[in-house]
Amino acid sequence: MNSKEIAEIAGVSRSTVSRVINNYANVPEKTREKVMKIVEQYGYTPNVSARALVGKKIKAIGLFFIDQDHFSQDSSANMLITSVIESASSFGYIVLTAVVRDIKNYESIKNLKDVFYQRSITAGIFIGAENHEPVIEELIAEGFIIGVLDQILPDRNEPNRIVYNLNNEQVARDAVDYLVGLNHKKIAIINGDLKKAAANFKFKGFVEQMEHHGLKIIGSWVMHGQYESGGYDAMKNLLANASELPTAVFAVNDSLAFGAIRAINDFSMRVPEDISVIGMNDQPLSSYYKPALTTFHADYNQLTIGITQSVIRAIEQGLTSKCIKATLDCTLVERESCKKF
Repeated sequence: MNSKEIAEIAGVSRSTVSRVINNYANVPEKTREKVMKIVEQYGYTPNVSARALVGKKIKAIGLFFIDQDHFSQDSSANMLITSVIESASSFGYIVLTAVVRDIKNYESIKNLKDVFYQRSITAGIFIGAENHEPVIEELIAEGFIIGVLDQILPDRNEPNRIVYNLNNEQVARDAVDYLVGLNHKKIAIINGDLKKAAANFKFKGFVEQMEHHGLKIIGSWVMHGQYESGGYDAMKNLLANASELPTAVFAVNDSLAFGAIRAINDFSMRVPEDISVIGMNDQPLSSYYKPALTTFHADYNQLTIGITQSVIRAIEQGLTSKCIKATLDCTLVERESCKKF
């Protein structure tokens, strides 16, 4: 489809279609809605290079957080946002940031797509999405340049798909190995949402490495939560109801670990004397926490700079022949929250 055909179907002039696509204010709302409905129906996307020829080159990308809860509760949120903004600004790009509370809601989907369709941005970076998120897949299929933090889809290799991950499965294996090296055999896990790639692969690594060491996985010791409050609630529930307690807990991020330690303290127990706790991320607070948290250092700055620069290079230099995929390793940081059993 082209703008002339869209105009004919909508019964408006081609210039009106252009004003709608370019989000000009001097278009009646009913006309705008009619045109956008047809744009969505036919999957029409304007030609970016044509707009650049008339002085409309776009120097903006989108940063979208998919989150039903409150992302600001995570102490890494500010770091992720500022790192993307600073990296983009070094290329002369601005970053439009939004939190999408309900990615399954029609209005949320429409509003998100409209930002792309109206060319307010040239590309988008998504954080916090499920491993297979239909909206992201649709945008990629329509040719938009999309960066995703945390996605494992081995059979998807479109050149406009840019994916950065941490080596989550290996971290989980290393966490189990470390705790076993401290003579722990009763190990619990506080995991995140299994619909997301990171949590899924952390759990996979945890289960396989526990089995490798011949250790039993207790159902009630497999917990789930979001942010510090989720770690607190998960650990509190375990301490209040379990007939037998683990000697060590692997929390799949530091926020969950902080919550777990707080719950253990509230039950008049001590970390690491009664229960050892190991995290992942190495947030700035982790070294100052009491006790200082043993964790795995993830270079989020490298992660966010890498995906931002890859997205902008795809805009500026054109797409490569296949998907860009990068996986960053994490390193163990030993502190005070784990001890030999």
